[in-house]
Amino acid sequence: MEGISLSAVTNANHVLKKGQNNTNTPYEAQRDFASVLKESMNKVNETQVASDDLTTKLVKGEDVELHSVMIASQKASVTMQATLEVRNKVVEAYQEMMRMSI
Repeated sequence: MEGISLSAVTNANHVLKKGQNNTNTPYEAQRDFASVLKESMNKVNETQVASDDLTTKLVKGEDVELHSVMIASQKASVTMQATLEVRNKVVEAYQEMMRMSI
């Protein structure tokens, strides 16, 4: 089993550094943010699918070690919880901005 990937964080850091070096248009910033978000969601989905595959193999009686299934399940759980917390913070920030008067 491989460790938890931080490629989305590294990619986001790259986007931030890129924005500091030159001026991005709003369209480029939106596109960069969308690509980071999409990549992050794909990584969460991959961990969920890997966990489901290992669980299915275990249930069918195939040669899978129990600890590998449990580790994959916990990885999927942690990534999903982190994603939900990020979503909650984004929604909270949006609601706070909507409450601001102009």
